[in-house]
Formats: sequence, structure tokens, C-alpha cells
Amino acid sequence: MGKVLLIRHGHVEGISPARFRGRTDVPLTTRGVTEAQAVAQRVAGRWQPVKVYTSPMKRCIDTGAAIAKACRIETEVMEELNDIDYGAWHWRSYEEAKEADPALFAAWFATPQLVRFPNGESLQDLIARSADALRQVLRRHTDDTVVLVSHDSVNRALLLQLLEQPLSAYWRLGQDPGCINEIGLFAERAHVLSINETSHVDGLGA
Repeated sequence: MGKVLLIRHGHVEGISPARFRGRTDVPLTTRGVTEAQAVAQRVAGRWQPVKVYTSPMKRCIDTGAAIAKACRIETEVMEELNDIDYGAWHWRSYEEAKEADPALFAAWFATPQLVRFPNGESLQDLIARSADALRQVLRRHTDDTVVLVSHDSVNRALLLQLLEQPLSAYWRLGQDPGCINEIGLFAERAHVLSINETSHVDGLGA
């Protein structure tokens, strides 16, 4: 039986107060570095992954590097794991985005499946490339445990597919910084074993 550990990077600026981070390459904060170390110790203590795949964003690369070091394994960057492309909305605060286009801002939280960001992606785009990332990983690691370090958007997209939920359920899945989602692979079918596990980072940097 193989496993995929789907992990969100540690804390960064732009989470609170909220901004549309996306492809803005913000680094881990001091709190985020601590969370990455905690995630690494959790993974090394419970599982035996053979490889770490990360988004090309520095916040994911650094989180993945901590895990790889603790587990003594290699990392590889996968472009398909990159955060959603917010286009013209990159690094805008929620207040700025709402002021620029109130209707689109409201739609993103009410009907995300119907939104395409100006000069950016839609959830349909995100679903397609995140599925391609998982397909590539599963083809290479049929019976292994592997780690994917990505973003809340990508994690939600993958979990929606694995749980056979509609895109309209995008906001129903919590993905906190440093969380772990455990996916078991049984007889060519994926089973979601846990979602948004955060016990290893609870209280850090608070």
C-alpha cells in the first residue's frame, strides 16, 4: 500500500490579514520556519517517505527541505503543484480586491467554480494541473510513501477530486499552515485517511 502525505507550507505573511498570495514568492516567517520543523519531525517520526515533491514557491521548497532533511531523502520541484494564479489580484488585500471588483470578490467565496481571475486561472485549471501532478507521482511511486508540499488551493483541489466532491465545495475544506493530509492507496483506489491534521503545530508561534 502506498501513501501520499499532502502538506501545506508553513506560515507566511499575507495569511492574516489576508492577501491573495498565489505566485507571490513570499518566504516563511519565523513562525513558519518553526512549523516546517515541526512538520518534518512529525513526518519522520510516523512515516518513511521516499521522496518529497514541492511547489516551486520558496515557502514550499523550504518546508519540503526541512522534511527531506529529517527523513534523509531527496526533493524535487513540480511546477504542477504551484499555487493558483490570481493574475491581476496577486498580493492584493481582501479589501483592495473587494473595492476593485465587488461582484467578482463576492463570487469567489459564494460560487468559486464560476470564477476566473483577471489574467489568471480558474478552479478548473487548478483541478487539471493538480490532477496531473498526482498522476505523475503515483506512476513513479506505486507502493511508496511520498510527500507533496503545496498550497491550500492545490490541496483543496486534490482533496475535492479524491473525495468526489464538486468544485462548489472548495471552501468547505480547511487547510491550515503546516497541516498534513494522509491519503492511502489501496488496489489502485485512493482513500482519504485524514484531513488538515495540525496537532504537531498547534500553539506554535501563537
